[in-house]
Amino acid sequence: MTDALLARLTLGVIFIYHGLVPKLLFLSPTELRMLDAHGLPHAVAALAGVAEILLGLAILLLRRQRWPLWLALAALILLLVDVAIFVPALLADAFNPVTVNLAASVLCVIALRAKRAE
Repeated sequence: MTDALLARLTLGVIFIYHGLVPKLLFLSPTELRMLDAHGLPHAVAALAGVAEILLGLAILLLRRQRWPLWLALAALILLLVDVAIFVPALLADAFNPVTVNLAASVLCVIALRAKRAE
């Protein structure tokens, strides 16, 4: 298994997990806090969860395609900026968006650096 494939597999699992567990199965207080900060209904969490799962599946299943990796990278950066603007206190929490998004962003870059999609 190449490093790029390992990065892609890990990234796909991260997106599926973050869509499923804190948004669909056990609605996290942090997710609710983010929605409240934007004035959005809590039902949006389910839509976001489905979108994350779909992106994770695209990363895993469309291994010859690079667009899911670019989409993931853009989402990770934009969501980190969003947290910094709307709920900056979250940046000091354990396992916060800075560390999680940074690690996931690096996985995107590792997968994108492959000469061809694995």
